[in-house]
Amino acid sequence: MSGVENLARLPELKKKLLWTFALLAVYRLGIHIPVPGVDSGALADFFASAQNTLFGLFDMFSGGGLKNLSIFALGIMPYISASIIIQLLTVVSPELKRMQKEEGEAGRKKMTQYTRYGTVLICLVQGFAISAGLEGMSSPSGAPVVLHAGMGFKLMTVLTLTAGTCFLMWLGEQMTEKGIGNGISLIIFGGIVAGLPSALINTTRLMTVGEISLFMLLIIMAVMVATLAFIVFMERGQRRIPIHYAKRQMGRRMVGGQTTHLPLRINTAGVIPPIFASSILMFPATIAQFSNVAWLKDLTGFLTPSSIIYNLVYIAIIIFFCYFYTAIVFDPKGIAENIQKQGGFIPGIRPGVKTREYIDRVLARITLWGALYVSAICVLPMIMIAKLNVPFYFGGTALLIVVGVGMDTMGQIESYLISRQYEGLMGKAGKVKGRR
Repeated sequence: MSGVENLARLPELKKKLLWTFALLAVYRLGIHIPVPGVDSGALADFFASAQNTLFGLFDMFSGGGLKNLSIFALGIMPYISASIIIQLLTVVSPELKRMQKEEGEAGRKKMTQYTRYGTVLICLVQGFAISAGLEGMSSPSGAPVVLHAGMGFKLMTVLTLTAGTCFLMWLGEQMTEKGIGNGISLIIFGGIVAGLPSALINTTRLMTVGEISLFMLLIIMAVMVATLAFIVFMERGQRRIPIHYAKRQMGRRMVGGQTTHLPLRINTAGVIPPIFASSILMFPATIAQFSNVAWLKDLTGFLTPSSIIYNLVYIAIIIFFCYFYTAIVFDPKGIAENIQKQGGFIPGIRPGVKTREYIDRVLARITLWGALYVSAICVLPMIMIAKLNVPFYFGGTALLIVVGVGMDTMGQIESYLISRQYEGLMGKAGKVKGRR
């Protein structure tokens, strides 16, 4: 059965996909609505000279919103930063941990509400820093970026950027609820994909003027294809732990005796670690870029994406969040207890505590390789820019997000199709049984 036929037979799936595309279109429309009081031409000239700097990286995550200083200039990164803070506080705060685990849906709603409050607070800080920094910025030709500087401009910019991010946060929640896939991830995905046409046009222009040779372009294309294939291979990679179930009698029947496996993904945390790491590094660096304080300017120099210090800190944060987020989403103790309750065991490992320790040990080992793989992919753009003179960010967090979100979304569509077909079969079986 083809995908078109599936859509025709499942109108609810078609409705979900239309909701997703419509909300993404609203997001892309808002990217082109600028904040009042800014000279768009001077701002574009400034970003043209800062394409491969931290500004270029931040602009990529905002989907081009920072370059236009649109109402969505801050993007969804403040929400992600607030999520990081709340999750870190969950580890150290017994009250938040109890709320998350024991209060169920009500506890999750409270955590979401705290995340929203944190998002607004971060937006206020980042919005004020950006508005203050814009007043001192000018294009390479000397034209000021802000037309009428003053407290009125600062207040209007802060309120506009905060409202824009809050609206994006709402869009993401609506996309998750009414559409297909994770709304927040899809917003980042849409922003990155939207920048691909301009990157291709820029690359073609550089090739026509002779700054990039055809041979170098072929090398870049080969690296891109190999990187894409490697990411898909690693994202699908998993360690399968065999589990045997002993035969047991239930009434007059003997059940069990089968063998299955517990799949442990190499990259259990997915795209969350690089997103979190980028958000953490961009938050102080953004404030430093728009400030005139000397030590903050020094910090900006250390946190440029091409510096060794930036990449080492970036890798360290990615490795930390790979383990941290894996520990949040994967519970070896609960899995070991469920295996034991169902009469299962891992060959050569005693049920209970030993099973939990074995799963934990295997998970820690493969998470290390997953973290190293994610780190290698994320520093790839800096290597390509430095060694191959690539005029855009390829690979790294952007490509990992595009591939990861694309695979997760397609997986959800496939699961939805399978579940609906299964329900259809059960419905037919129910009708036959009723006739009897």
